[in-house]
Amino acid sequence: MNEKFDEITASLKKNLPETIEEPNHPVKVEQNRDIKDDYKYSRETYKDLIDKGSLALDGMLELAAESEHPRAYEVLSGMMKNMADITDKLMDLQKKKEDIESKKQTTSTPGTVNNNMFVGSTTDLQRMLAKGDTIDVDPDK
Repeated sequence: MNEKFDEITASLKKNLPETIEEPNHPVKVEQNRDIKDDYKYSRETYKDLIDKGSLALDGMLELAAESEHPRAYEVLSGMMKNMADITDKLMDLQKKKEDIESKKQTTSTPGTVNNNMFVGSTTDLQRMLAKGDTIDVDPDK
């Protein structure tokens, strides 16, 4: 009986996503794993493309120098631009990861709280309100 229970529990642990309960903020671990896995896969892919592109760039540079053909130099400049774009995308990937992580941290903290306090007597407050000496603040600004 106990073995059957252990088998069912193990099966459920494999198939059900884990959750971590934080105060007023449940976080799904599986979503975090997906983000981390996707980031790792994308980063490895970009690095692999950069490595292979560097080798191809070296070969194309030799070919362009030997042939001295304008088309070879045109292809070489296109490859250089593509390599620069890939390295830029690698940096953008890092920035996006940091943005996602900082967004997770800020969602657990409360937003801006504005408190106003009038210091004076109720008579002073009534006079000020009667005169129209109030400050209107547009919350969208």
